[in-house]
Amino acid sequence: MLNLHHFYRNEIIMNTPAKLTIASRESALAMWQARHIQAQLQALYPSCQIDILGMTTQGDQILDKTLSKIGGKGLFIKELETALHENRADLAVHSIKDVPMDLPEGFVLVGIGERANPFDAFVSNQYNSLADLPKNAVVGTSSLRREAQIRARFPHLQVKPLRGNVQTRLAKLDNGDYDAIILAAAGLERLELHSRIREILSPTDSLPAAGQGALGIEIAAHRVDLVEILLPLNHAKTAACVTAERALARALGGSCQVPLAAYCTADEHGILTLNGLVAHPDGSVMLTAQAQAPATYADALGRAVAKKLADDGANEVIQAVLTESASF
Repeated sequence: MLNLHHFYRNEIIMNTPAKLTIASRESALAMWQARHIQAQLQALYPSCQIDILGMTTQGDQILDKTLSKIGGKGLFIKELETALHENRADLAVHSIKDVPMDLPEGFVLVGIGERANPFDAFVSNQYNSLADLPKNAVVGTSSLRREAQIRARFPHLQVKPLRGNVQTRLAKLDNGDYDAIILAAAGLERLELHSRIREILSPTDSLPAAGQGALGIEIAAHRVDLVEILLPLNHAKTAACVTAERALARALGGSCQVPLAAYCTADEHGILTLNGLVAHPDGSVMLTAQAQAPATYADALGRAVAKKLADDGANEVIQAVLTESASF
């Protein structure tokens, strides 16, 4: 009997271009992520030359202001998308949590890799946990989502902005600018900085950002020739969870200007459980909602949880936050 899978696989290999170029930010973490995808592609297509085009983005250059003040997460991918549009690169690799909920016209996400650690990590040189921090201790974070949840649980702490790549943020901690900082656990683990983690924050303590811990592969929409080639890198379970999370955030107009969290898990039967959160940055308002659905209804699940949050007043909270932000 003809092995159709083997035949189809060989056909993809035969149609693989002689060279693929991956666009990536030049930070150590971004380059790790690009090399990770490079290795996976090289294993799939040994005869293909796979290069990495390192780039510095606006988000990497402007470090003295919070993302919510300078244009949001899109600043981390704009230059990479320009490289895709100009055919200087074939695909771009991103941390999904840094990808805007609505991509610019002409670009698509074609794959989401298997998720690493999705949670936040507490990092400190003196203290073992958030609960151990004394009154007025300074906690650094770049995320309004993290800030709101910290303020709600620990109103006696000071939360101050913290920008830069992982090494820059750790250096600021080591210089004594902060008593503790909160970073994505996945980034620390990928850079083999496990020893810096004092505590992994549970989702009840710090619900993650949509897509946190997962990598996304973006291409120009007209590059339909790449879809089948990149399809093996897509992790179905992760993709379903991330689809639900991003649908929730998209339905509420999610951006880095609003404290919004979305975290989805899948059981062995393919049932998704999605938790969502909308908050005020000062922690005074904390709205949560949860729902379940089969993985095939991931997008609808995200919209359903968003509606629950909206029914509880999320849109009013979001509008108040945006109004306050615009006034500064």
